[in-house]
Amino acid sequence: LKNGYEEKFALQIFEQIKGFGEYGFPESHSASFALLVYVSAWLKCYEPAAFTCALLNSQPMGFYAPPQLVQDAQRHGVEVRAVDVLVSQWDCGLEEGEARGVRRQARETDSDFTLHPSRFTPHNSTQPAIRLGLRMVSGLSGATAGRLIKARDEMLESFHTSRLTPHASPDFEELALSANLSRKDMNALAAAGALESLAGHRRNAAWLVAGIEKRLPVLASARIVEASIALPAPSEAQEIIDDYASAGLTLRRHPLALLRPRFDKHAFSTAEQLRDMPTKTPVHVVGLVTCRQHPGTAKGVIFVTLEDETGQINVVVWESLSRKQRRPLLEARLLHVEGMLEREGNVIHVIAENLVDRSRLIGNLNASSRDFH
Repeated sequence: LKNGYEEKFALQIFEQIKGFGEYGFPESHSASFALLVYVSAWLKCYEPAAFTCALLNSQPMGFYAPPQLVQDAQRHGVEVRAVDVLVSQWDCGLEEGEARGVRRQARETDSDFTLHPSRFTPHNSTQPAIRLGLRMVSGLSGATAGRLIKARDEMLESFHTSRLTPHASPDFEELALSANLSRKDMNALAAAGALESLAGHRRNAAWLVAGIEKRLPVLASARIVEASIALPAPSEAQEIIDDYASAGLTLRRHPLALLRPRFDKHAFSTAEQLRDMPTKTPVHVVGLVTCRQHPGTAKGVIFVTLEDETGQINVVVWESLSRKQRRPLLEARLLHVEGMLEREGNVIHVIAENLVDRSRLIGNLNASSRDFH
């Protein structure tokens, strides 16, 4: 009105703005989300180690848990190194890696994030390795890790500046006492395999920390000499169980790789084999349950994600089947699905027709799933 426009015209403009408000926010939201997805996809393609490392340090978040993130990175050629009390920081970090021939080159016009198939040229290049951080150790607090890192770095600096022992490693007992680690803290580090560079396997590490205790000042400098004991190493299966219990993931073989010989006689298909099968193929699949979803708009359908040693398998469970087989659907940690393969382009689903709980085969493996978030 101050600018000389009539009230009728002003009201007409206001009504147009109200109309835009009906779709303007969704439109801007989808556009910004598309940009985030595009940039994330670029980073995952060309810098998979840094991308995965950042996601691990941002947990808990998102759709995929650390085990799936790590296994996906490994399948894309990224080396992932275990938690190590001598080198790990609190956060996961990047270290110099080995040339693995999986890096793809995109350097001419990186700034515009343009991707083209002709630029997907594998070449031998050094991709950083991911070093898991102390944050991955179940039961270890950030404050405790901070004391441990400070004490370790001071000891390493002392060793490196010494002419007598330039390449010496810290003694864990001295390190633990200097960092004021509790019995719980030491046991957590031993259980997570974080002491393997000092003690070897977990059983040796558990024996090592069992003998560490605070002593009176008058006895602090007294040297204790004990005969070394060679404990038998745990089996691979036990190591994997301990990995999941202490860090929620394993860098060893996938649990399904150990069980695969049992499944061969049942003609189970792997996630990798499904990619080469035509649609409408009857299949049997088995995998660790990593996710269950029940979207409100899916008319009662439950979506289940399984994981085996070769990848992920998406399973669709219709409402009628979920009512009949609710217990295996909701309780199984290792799920056997009999169903029909459905393919549309590169998108593959298994339409479930029968569910079997095979969790007894993985014993007390603590493989958790992300359910109904």
